[in-house]
Amino acid sequence: MPGWRLIRTAPASGAWNMAVDEALLESVAAGVSPPVLRLYRWQPATVSLGYGQRGADQVNLMACRRRGIDLVRRITGGRAVLHDRELTYAVVASHQGGLFSGGILENYRVIARPLLALFSRLGIDGELVTGKPRGAVVEVAPNVCFTAPSTYEIVHAGCKLTGGAQKIQDSAFLQHGSIPLDLDLELLWELLNSTDVTRKAAGLRHLEHSVGWINRWCRPAVDIETLESLFIEVFAATLDLVFTADDLSAGEQRRARQLTHSRYGCDDWNLRGIPAENSDEPQSS
Repeated sequence: MPGWRLIRTAPASGAWNMAVDEALLESVAAGVSPPVLRLYRWQPATVSLGYGQRGADQVNLMACRRRGIDLVRRITGGRAVLHDRELTYAVVASHQGGLFSGGILENYRVIARPLLALFSRLGIDGELVTGKPRGAVVEVAPNVCFTAPSTYEIVHAGCKLTGGAQKIQDSAFLQHGSIPLDLDLELLWELLNSTDVTRKAAGLRHLEHSVGWINRWCRPAVDIETLESLFIEVFAATLDLVFTADDLSAGEQRRARQLTHSRYGCDDWNLRGIPAENSDEPQSS
């Protein structure tokens, strides 16, 4: 499958990043763009919520505001993710014929191949999850993505290394995912859990034994530029792809701005189902 676009966008807000991913999905689905591999970063650090997450126990809004952490809701499912010091990718392609033609789980399996190759190049022995892991959902942190590996995600030493989620639209699909370089477990717990301090010790112990990040095992530590370059290299080699460096088209930029203003930059979208009492904003009577 030659002729993929490689788009590397500047660090941006959660609203803009999610708007760009959706704009690219629409572009590929409409047949006006070939497949895309996008690499991007977050500024400021952002918590992204899965589309279906609801309720006060999903995110601590007061902690997010106190820490200067952005918040956005994805169009994809899954649990909450803290995006900070990580490699974030988006794969947007047709799921009708060619490399991706076997459905959602098969898409995950195909994309896992270059991810496994990436970890191998870093000296990390990644293991592909091929069934439902035992004990994946734990009461102390049920809303945190990286505590629960799903089928065709990757673990090392029992710790989840990657998180990904998909959205299908017409003839195309989007899979975006994150690969943490470094992770502050105290911050992760503070942002994604309630203020119930009685659970904190147990929660941090669970996170330590279930959440992985590259520089937990790599010596010397890997920087983001090195990781992105290696990711592009192994993605192209493993899947036999040809990338052409590209930017967003004028139409994609325009659509991303529309989505930012109408959806991803709006509290009505991002806080859907999150009660007002979970924030420090004044409440109307």
